[in-house]
Amino acid sequence: MFYEKPLPFYLSYPMPLGMMEERIEERERELLKSYYSATVTGLQEIVEQECDRMDYEGSMMYDEYPDRFMMERLCRRICDRYREDHPMEEEPMETMENREPGRDHGRHRGNRLEDLVSVLLSHEIYRRRCRRRRCRRFY
Repeated sequence: MFYEKPLPFYLSYPMPLGMMEERIEERERELLKSYYSATVTGLQEIVEQECDRMDYEGSMMYDEYPDRFMMERLCRRICDRYREDHPMEEEPMETMENREPGRDHGRHRGNRLEDLVSVLLSHEIYRRRCRRRRCRRFY
């Protein structure tokens, strides 16, 4: 009969490498965020505040398929908050008359500020969902 040698005590528990990788990723993310322009930094702060407000068990942010209408509504709310805080930097709304032909394949979604906010929000929700999925393994 073959018996393996018992594992040393420090190998009997999994290594906290996942937590270390999480810290490294967060540090790199903060470094890259420092390169954002002032406008994007302000928008990112508002996006993070809104995501912090929605970060609870059972939140629609963690639904398997997040609702598109809710995402668009949240984007508009973030844009409204940004416009209240920065009234002089408001960007003119694009209308169907001054749009470039062929852009967005005839879809009218709004202005560039809302498009930027939707990208920032989607990325932040994705990041939080991944972090929650990874951290769930450690508990």
